[in-house]
Amino acid sequence: MATRTASAFSSTTRPASISITANTQPAQAPASNASSSMSPELEQKLALLSSHRTVLGYLLVARGSHPSIIRHSGVVFEGEQGKRYAAVVAKIVESVQSGLDEVRRDDSVPASGDDSDEVKFLRIRTKRHELMISPDERYLLAVLHDPAAFS
Repeated sequence: MATRTASAFSSTTRPASISITANTQPAQAPASNASSSMSPELEQKLALLSSHRTVLGYLLVARGSHPSIIRHSGVVFEGEQGKRYAAVVAKIVESVQSGLDEVRRDDSVPASGDDSDEVKFLRIRTKRHELMISPDERYLLAVLHDPAAFS
């Protein structure tokens, strides 16, 4: 079982805490059976997240060599486009983590304890959308939102 705290939008645009707990094996979790293994609290929070007026959808992705969608909401994440988003989100997190590792190796300041740093949250804003990614050891939660909806 993995537990992760992810950020989501509250009505005031400040991040609210969501605890992700899934009792699935990431590589074996088909999207159709994922909801039966998730806690009721997670189900409720994901429903709340997807009902927010600015959220276009979310992806809960199992990490690994072939990222797979455990659960999604929103038309934008359906079918092949959803698979592409899942692969790209995984690549983004992997690339940022590699960059952090490289900077840390090149850093002249001595490490205090742990030599590694890990990505906790990414927020990518484009002209049209904002993609928020909360990585975990086994899962990635990606939320696509329309910041213009607040206007």
